[in-house]
Amino acid sequence: MLFNSYIFIFIFLPLTLVGWYMLNHFKAYEAAKFFLAGMSLWFYGYFNIYYLAVIIASILGNYLISFLMKFSHSKITGYAGLLTGLLLNLGFLFYFKYYDFFFENINLAFHTNFNLKYILLPLGISFFTFQQLSFIIDRCIGKAEHYSFVNYVTFVTFFPQLIAGPIVLYKEMMPQFEDRTNRRFNGDNFAKGIVFFTIGLGKKVLLADVLAIPVNFGFEQTAFLDTPSALLVILAYTFEIYFDFSGYSDMAIGLGKMFNIELPVNFNSPYKACCVKELWQRWHMTLSRFFVQYVYIPLGGSRKGKIRTIFNTFMVFFLSGLWHGANWTYIAWGTMQGLLVIWDNLGIIGVKGSNEKAPAKIYIPGWLGWIFTFGFFNLSLFFFRSDNMADAFQMFRNVFAFKNTGYLYKVVVNLDIPEFYLLKQAVNMVRPDLLNYMYMMIFFLVLIISGFILTRKNTAQIVNDCPLNTKLCLFVTLVFVWSVISFSQVSTFIYFNF
Repeated sequence: MLFNSYIFIFIFLPLTLVGWYMLNHFKAYEAAKFFLAGMSLWFYGYFNIYYLAVIIASILGNYLISFLMKFSHSKITGYAGLLTGLLLNLGFLFYFKYYDFFFENINLAFHTNFNLKYILLPLGISFFTFQQLSFIIDRCIGKAEHYSFVNYVTFVTFFPQLIAGPIVLYKEMMPQFEDRTNRRFNGDNFAKGIVFFTIGLGKKVLLADVLAIPVNFGFEQTAFLDTPSALLVILAYTFEIYFDFSGYSDMAIGLGKMFNIELPVNFNSPYKACCVKELWQRWHMTLSRFFVQYVYIPLGGSRKGKIRTIFNTFMVFFLSGLWHGANWTYIAWGTMQGLLVIWDNLGIIGVKGSNEKAPAKIYIPGWLGWIFTFGFFNLSLFFFRSDNMADAFQMFRNVFAFKNTGYLYKVVVNLDIPEFYLLKQAVNMVRPDLLNYMYMMIFFLVLIISGFILTRKNTAQIVNDCPLNTKLCLFVTLVFVWSVISFSQVSTFIYFNF
């Protein structure tokens, strides 16, 4: 079920809110958790009933390991539980996400003939697997307690963050579900939740989905793009992926607030960063937290010398790339990000005004650091968005061919959105020869609006700094109504594929 759908907004969400608060009002606290878990499973299974078997099996397996750890009284059994948890969760992830990729490459490298399964990837498997993996690791090393089954199911399946994060930890969620003060309706939290949700909805429907139209066309025509079209297509994708994913995260946080549950912020204006290391401290923050806590630190972090620190940093980004998808393009993207962060860590060039406090040999102005950071991130997305490495390298060739064939006009004419229907009809009646220029104007207008929004306050800053006055309410109402009207051109979220 999509957040940006009629069934979610007008049926699922009202039913879930009413049921949750009504059961809690009559002090049926355990029944309320069962109800929320059941509704969350409906939310998940709505995409495909087959997915329910996958997530339920994953939950039962992890809960059984947690339960058996109650009887563990030695380090050996603790390590055995940890190993079992790792094998279970990573095995699930490997089978559903990486099986075909692994054996396809084995077949190519060794001329074998392993059969591929073409397995349908369950939605959100990377997210709920990492969430449970963090719990099992903490459970096995004694940092987490065993919880009741309904508490655990509620923790894993809580629908706002189930499909695309943020990746939450037991210690920031379970106490909130147990706190009975959170079971009472809170008008202030609910209002803030509506603002969060609506701004995220606008990001997704009014910006990301619009930008996706020329982006999808451009990446389907990689062989024909010239330098301007390749550059502007990747710029549009840079905006699209941010508004798509941060929009989902904003909606998730807003929905959590409606239930008096605080979810962690996942984005903190990453495109304002002046170095790549700072960008990754602001982008998909809960994924970065997971890799730091469960990969970087166990590998030794920065405690075992510069060479080991470089290796540990590289492994974090290599695995992050692999986490995003079973494709060499994601591995290349993660490798590029890792090398750029390692370069920042070397301290050769520092950026004035960045969050990085380590001394550097040379300092450059913040604006120049921002240009390099934003530019390199854009280029890295050629790998992230392309279907294969050949297409990615073709996009690089397009950029550095320094030619202009006018193909940008063929890209922008796909931006035929309902909002500009009347303008298109007027131009078509008066000067049809100007239609291409009109589409070009619309494309640049959307890019300018996107860039302008990214320089303003982010959603968390708007909610925390701006009072809920008439002006903000009118803005939220306009965005909500406009977004709902635009559901006819709805698309799924990019991170559903991960």
